[in-house]
Amino acid sequence: MSDFVHGLIEQYGLLAVFLGCVAEGETAALLGGFFAHQAVFPAWQAYGAAFCGAFLGDTLFFFAGRRLLGHPRLSRLRGTPGFTRALGWIDRHPNLFVLANRYVYGLRLVGGVAAGASAIPAARFLVLNAVSAAIWAALFTTAGYVLGLGAEAAFGAALERHERLLAGLAIAVVALAVARLFVRRRARRGA
Repeated sequence: MSDFVHGLIEQYGLLAVFLGCVAEGETAALLGGFFAHQAVFPAWQAYGAAFCGAFLGDTLFFFAGRRLLGHPRLSRLRGTPGFTRALGWIDRHPNLFVLANRYVYGLRLVGGVAAGASAIPAARFLVLNAVSAAIWAALFTTAGYVLGLGAEAAFGAALERHERLLAGLAIAVVALAVARLFVRRRARRGA
C-alpha cells in the first residue's frame, strides 16, 4: 500500500500541489516543500507548482469578481461582512491589499473577488499578484523543506517511503488543525 501511495505522490504530487494552491493552499505548498526535501521531486518544481497555483487562483477570483459579480452566487458573497471589509481595505490601500490578501487565512477567495469588483486596473493586479504569489510560494515551500529537515533529524538521514508518507500526513494534519483553529478564533472575534 505504501509503495502505491508513494507512486501516486511521485506521479501526481506536483499536480496536487498546483491544484491545492489554486485555493487556500498553504498545506499543499508545505507538502510540496517537504516532498522536495525528500527528493520525491525537485525543489524548483515544487516552488513552480505552488507559484503557478497561487497566481492562477487569485487571478481567477479577480476576474470572477470583475466579470461575474451579478451572478446569484457572487451576489450573496457581496452581502457578507468579509466582502464589505475587503472592499474598504481595497479603497484605502489597493496595492497593499493585493500584496497581503493571500496571507490572511480565510480571506483569499473573498479578497480576490472583492479586488475584481474594485477599481484596481487588471494589469496592476496581475503584477502585484505575481509578486505576492512568488513570495508566498517561496515562504511556504521553504517552510515545508525545513520541516523535511526536521523529519530527517527525527527519523534519520534516509527516510523510508512509509516514514515520508507518515511525516507528510502529519504535516498536513497539523497545518489543517492550525488553520481551523485560526478560523474559529476569528469567527468568535467577529461574532
